[in-house]
Amino acid sequence: MLATDVVEPAYGTGTLLLIAAAAVAVLLLLIIKFKLHAFPALVLVSVLTAVATGIPVRDVVDTLLTGFGGTLASVALLVGFGVIIGRLLEVTGGAKVLADTLIARFGEKRAPLALGVASLVFGFPIFFDAGFVVFLPIIFSVARRFGGSVLRYALPAAGAFAIMHAFVPPHPGPVAAAELLGLSTNIGLLIIVGFVLAIPTWFVSSYLFGLWAAKRIDVPLPAEWAGRVAVNAGGTDHGTNRDSSTGAGSGSAAGAVGDGRAGEPAVGEDEGLPGPPPSFGTVLGILLLPLVLIFLNTGLNTLATAGSLDGDAGWVQTLRLIGQTPIALLIAVLVAMVVLGRGRFSRGAVEDLANGALGPVCAIILITGAGGMFGYVLRTSGIGGALADTLEAAGLSVILAAFIISLGLRVAQGSATVALTTTAGLIAPAVQNAGLSSLDLCFVVIAIAAGATALSHVNDSGFWLVGRFLGMDVPTTLRTWTVMETIIGVVGFALAWLGYVLL
Repeated sequence: MLATDVVEPAYGTGTLLLIAAAAVAVLLLLIIKFKLHAFPALVLVSVLTAVATGIPVRDVVDTLLTGFGGTLASVALLVGFGVIIGRLLEVTGGAKVLADTLIARFGEKRAPLALGVASLVFGFPIFFDAGFVVFLPIIFSVARRFGGSVLRYALPAAGAFAIMHAFVPPHPGPVAAAELLGLSTNIGLLIIVGFVLAIPTWFVSSYLFGLWAAKRIDVPLPAEWAGRVAVNAGGTDHGTNRDSSTGAGSGSAAGAVGDGRAGEPAVGEDEGLPGPPPSFGTVLGILLLPLVLIFLNTGLNTLATAGSLDGDAGWVQTLRLIGQTPIALLIAVLVAMVVLGRGRFSRGAVEDLANGALGPVCAIILITGAGGMFGYVLRTSGIGGALADTLEAAGLSVILAAFIISLGLRVAQGSATVALTTTAGLIAPAVQNAGLSSLDLCFVVIAIAAGATALSHVNDSGFWLVGRFLGMDVPTTLRTWTVMETIIGVVGFALAWLGYVLL
């Protein structure tokens, strides 16, 4: 038997669903109770599930490797290229240029809106934790300049990074979910749908809620920033990845707000940069370049499918090649290295920056691959099919089931990536049976991402990252960050459901 074959289920639907429930329970127990890192926990549960469901012993390892490798083929390149672009923009002052320019154009009264828009744009290539920490000096500077509760400026920015991290490739969660649901060849469409839904979700859940919360909860500037002293990030250890179980950050958070020496400017101030910061046009151009190439591929594919042009023509194939997501991001990385490195870094320094960005994302890439492994075992063993039959018999729509399952996993163990990949693996057969279009698949991915975002609490590192850096105690963080994340999940799911039903 080939590893890609689905074995004849060894048990009935009820038994398979009990095994699935037990597998998820064991996974949560290992992560929550025994504090086992999510990567080995997912691999161990995948092995146990494969054996328990009757996959032939000789095929177990091949099944695990097929699921792991297939997921990494979609995730690793996109995540790797994305973090390099984000790191180069961070260390050259591109983030500050982006924020300052938008604040100048939006005006003082709309500074929170400008910060949020800048975070949405900058959040395309950079992880949640890294983006938020890089923007912290900018947020505090704006808050000191214009006054009011820090929440007025911090929540729109934090919410923007959180939404982009969950909804839009090249972030690992949506990429892995797309691969597991059969959408890996149409990442460009998912980027479009993710952006379109991210904007209204952010406006309601982060911008409007941030303004509302700031009027009712006064969170003052940290004392050191009130006195124009750089934020001291040394001595904290909350600059970790968005997923609490990874144990690793994104590679950009370290040192992003200074090293703790009083009076030394943090990244985000002009002092200490390796050279003159890039222009706003340069920053925007680098961020938009991969999007333009990806959208070009999507547009050409649509025209070829409609018969408006010859999809087999050499020029069409060439343009579609450079518009494939990994190639588009590779081109953007090379352009960023040349444009941002010129006059600022030697070639060796650029290589060191890339190494520094790639190393810490190893954990999240491996967790994502292991989540894909678990999902593949669920499909191959027949568990996914059993769940699909049960959902069909119960009359529960795929998109609603996806949201509920993802939300339950998110609340239980805190990791958005584990919730995303496990849910996608569980519902993949139901999605296949439903015969959904690529557009509907995008809405299902967003629904899963929405469930994996809501109800962030003490088992999510993002909860502690935001709470500690803003100087909030646990009750205040629950009233602000947790509520905002929950609104993100609810609004995101509502928009995805509307698209799923109406389009």
